[in-house]
Amino acid sequence: MQWIIWVFVFLILMFSLVSMDGYSRAATYAAINTVFYATIIYVHILVLYPRFYQTGRYVWYVLLVTALLGITGVARACLTMYTYNTFFTKKAIPMNYEAMRSYVVAGILIFLLSFIFRIAIEYFKLKQQTEEIITQRARAELDLLKSQVQPHFLFNTLNNIYYEAYLESPRTAGLIERLSNIMRYFVDESPKQEVSLGAEIQFLENYIALEQIRIRYDIDITFTKNCDNNANIPPMLLMTFVENIFKHGIDKSSNANKVQLSLIQQNGRLIFTTINTIPGHPVNVTSTGFGIANLRKRLVLLYDTDFEMATQVNGQLFTASLNIPLA
Repeated sequence: MQWIIWVFVFLILMFSLVSMDGYSRAATYAAINTVFYATIIYVHILVLYPRFYQTGRYVWYVLLVTALLGITGVARACLTMYTYNTFFTKKAIPMNYEAMRSYVVAGILIFLLSFIFRIAIEYFKLKQQTEEIITQRARAELDLLKSQVQPHFLFNTLNNIYYEAYLESPRTAGLIERLSNIMRYFVDESPKQEVSLGAEIQFLENYIALEQIRIRYDIDITFTKNCDNNANIPPMLLMTFVENIFKHGIDKSSNANKVQLSLIQQNGRLIFTTINTIPGHPVNVTSTGFGIANLRKRLVLLYDTDFEMATQVNGQLFTASLNIPLA
């Protein structure tokens, strides 16, 4: 679209000069003018406006705009005169300073038009982004419809296995039920923008119960909950801390593992704290180590700077905490 606009500008300038200068001179002058017009517009909307005006550096903005208009006006006049003296006349003529002033004035008009040009560019960008979002949403909805068949089959199958296992081993049946609840959370709750705090807590408890069956010795786990289960938070925000405990903070050969979880609602904020003993030797895991970094990026997108996340080592204890606002 921008290329079409500039070709159109070039043609208008050329045909407006043809009657006085002929086609070759008109095309040359039109090309020179078009290049300088584009220089003024793009230097302004891509460099000066975003880097100086939008950041509040108004004095620098005014000075640099003035310099831009002065330099392009003088350069345009010199290049036009040089082109005329070199290619279109046998007798060179001196610089016309009145023409130079007119070029500077024309540059001011182009500078004012650059605001309209910028608005048009932003409009088309926004329109394109909107169309892409609509396309992606439609594709995601179609993928979701396709993916719902297999999870429902798995849920039904797990329910049948649960009833069979309940007759032989109630404990195994309970674990199957927890696994079914975790899978249902992934399918039904995690795609949502927000979930209830009660659903998030149940998800964490199910995950902890399933992790414990992989460890030989019992773990001393306490989970303090002093919050409104009906409050809403984005899904999977608390999971990273708990997952890291079982990846990095549990010694499977020890019977002295201790974990403390605390979920406190206070002054319109939610404070989640985890404390675990540090293993006596490094735990070998296949984790890529990106969990906390990805969580921080997500928190920035959700809350900007209105959150606190910290980790601390105190002797043989590792503490992680998260403080976020509640809607």
